[in-house]
Amino acid sequence: MSDLIASLAAPFNREPDERCPSILLYGIEGRALLELASLPWTLPLLLRDVPRGDGHSVLVLPGLLASDHSTSLLRRFLRSRGYDVHGWKQGNNLGPREGLLEALQHRVESLHQTSGRKISLIGWSLGGVYARELARAMPEKVRQVITLGSPLYGAPETSSNAWQVFRFLTRGQAVDESARGNVAPPVPTTSIYSRADGVVGWGCSVERPGPMTDNIEINVASHLGLGVNPLVWYAVGDRLALPEDGWTHFAPRGLYRSLFPFKAPVRS
Repeated sequence: MSDLIASLAAPFNREPDERCPSILLYGIEGRALLELASLPWTLPLLLRDVPRGDGHSVLVLPGLLASDHSTSLLRRFLRSRGYDVHGWKQGNNLGPREGLLEALQHRVESLHQTSGRKISLIGWSLGGVYARELARAMPEKVRQVITLGSPLYGAPETSSNAWQVFRFLTRGQAVDESARGNVAPPVPTTSIYSRADGVVGWGCSVERPGPMTDNIEINVASHLGLGVNPLVWYAVGDRLALPEDGWTHFAPRGLYRSLFPFKAPVRS
């Protein structure tokens, strides 16, 4: 009963809640299929209302256990908006491993050299942690970072229902907290999250406030559905379309304002 009450009260919390999501929320993550099923109905509106971009490169990083297949629909949509979109090409995301960060830095460097422009990074869940640290390591090559339900803060062992899987994949190695920065990287950074996330404690995804950081809440979205949720696609498209030197905080237009009703709590 306490899990149910906590889930219902989540939208009214004024402080980031970094506790592990309730069993109730975890048990209904299958609603991601409903989010996926809504795409054919909402795609015509998205194609009409999401502006076309300027063609800059976008690198999309998947979440734990996932591969480029999990981000294929999102990448296809962004490609239709005029971006040069790429998967990470590292197979399944099995957690931090030797040489991974270097491989991703090489990928960013290659895309930057090919296009001659800064690139945008999108990371889903654990992929967002990677994206954030890539931008911290090479800010001169990164235009902006967008994270989807990523565990940016909080103790992993008490804030995520994926912790045991992560420990298994990393052979129980201790988590190096210094590998995850305690502030946003020095580039425009947007965190997209849901208080109904059944995998990552939603408060862990709330970014610190600042002139180059933003938080966008997607009402009742699942963790597994963030990459196929129409409102996420709208928000991502809105962020990517901003001029490189003209980044601003999220301000949905028209009727879309009513679809983003919640203001993010402030991380101290």
